[in-house]
Amino acid sequence: MKTTYLELSEDNGAAHKFYEVCVEAMNLIIKYGRIGTNGTVSQKTFATPAAAQKEAEKKIRQKKSKGYAPAKKGVRKKRPITRRHIESYASTSKKSPLLWKFDSGAAAFGIFVDDNHCWVGNQRGSIYCLNHDAEVVNQYRLPNGVKSLVSDGLWLYAGCDDGNVYDLTGKIPRQAYEVQEGVDIFWMDISDATLGVSDANGTVFLADHENEELWRNQSAGSQAWMVRCDGNNVFHGHTNGVTAYSGLKKAKIKWTYRTGSVLFGWQEEHAVYAGCADNRIVALKKSGELLQEYKTDRSVFSCATAPGGEYVFAGDNASSIYCFNKEGKRLWKLATGCGSAYSMQYHNEKVYIVTTSGHLACIDASEEAIKQAEAGNLPQTKDLKAPKPVDVADSAALESVRAANGGVVLHCVKQAGKLRLKVVSDGYHKNWNVQFPKNLREAGARYVVDSIKEAAQGGFYRVAGDIRKLV
Repeated sequence: MKTTYLELSEDNGAAHKFYEVCVEAMNLIIKYGRIGTNGTVSQKTFATPAAAQKEAEKKIRQKKSKGYAPAKKGVRKKRPITRRHIESYASTSKKSPLLWKFDSGAAAFGIFVDDNHCWVGNQRGSIYCLNHDAEVVNQYRLPNGVKSLVSDGLWLYAGCDDGNVYDLTGKIPRQAYEVQEGVDIFWMDISDATLGVSDANGTVFLADHENEELWRNQSAGSQAWMVRCDGNNVFHGHTNGVTAYSGLKKAKIKWTYRTGSVLFGWQEEHAVYAGCADNRIVALKKSGELLQEYKTDRSVFSCATAPGGEYVFAGDNASSIYCFNKEGKRLWKLATGCGSAYSMQYHNEKVYIVTTSGHLACIDASEEAIKQAEAGNLPQTKDLKAPKPVDVADSAALESVRAANGGVVLHCVKQAGKLRLKVVSDGYHKNWNVQFPKNLREAGARYVVDSIKEAAQGGFYRVAGDIRKLV
């Protein structure tokens, strides 16, 4: 067995990565990731040991050309994950009508709200699911900090600082995507199983349902937080503005609109909204023209809209929340009472925020509640703390069953050197692939899943619910 270990570590850059290549007979085993972590492992079998060695040498040359160099494992230590390098200040505004606030225990970026639940993910890797009375109904724990929570139809995904994206729709978080080596996730979005990632270096990256790269492109900016996908386009916010790409198979720039540094973005059917460090939100038509500007007093951390952009909300770096009408008129500005809003979402006349202090908070944004707040009449705020975090979930754990019991049976087969999942149960396209966690795939194995759904774009299925191994 021959092993080559390389590292790339920049004192003043984001790179702090390792790359290990091991040849064992006809197998090429590659491990990569951030220094000090276990990393991600991939394995490929070749026809001969010589072919495996040849491919290993090719991989090593490629990495050395990018600055990687031989190193001794364990000498360099783990470096803290890149966070948003932004400061928060106290607000001097009147307080907002805060209905409840839930202290998650660490600064929080991830948020998702629907008719039934409110989700928060924080920098300790804890994810809490609450009902609208702020009662915890479920929780998960991931190996590292949670950067974002995004919904894609029936599915809810968490972007994690370990470089993976997890599906939260089952009992156990499952690795839905392994973001490729070299991508330091800042934000993500998913549209019909197509993953978009913006990273620390200003790169935008797109992967398909099989977690295979479609394309990546370097923006005109040095960092990038905003990424929004709508099935046909990708909108990428970076330090120099917003760039729109068309097409899923190849990166084609449609337009770029110059602004101050973009920290967060929102999307509606016909427009995208970019929160900017130069004290404004810009609303852009998806064709690239300026639709409206919304002026704030400080740098914008986050933004959201009511359906159709009827109202536009902003959270600034001084712990204030703003509301504007569609035409750009400021209607109100109030203090959050629990830190600056890293991310936010509007739902049913309420603004939900996750903050620098680690709170998930619910603000009553109805006209009467705001009127009362501006007059100094505030509701009694329900103040809650998170329960003790659960242990980190083992995303590779699988329950074994001996019968399908109404579930859908899948079979793992090797095609062109890659492991693919096919449907065994009747009533489905037998030649279609099934989106399935790569770290669970085992050639020849059979699995039972709660259900599968046809992707909106057609041509493949997506697993919904729990996964079990059929033995």
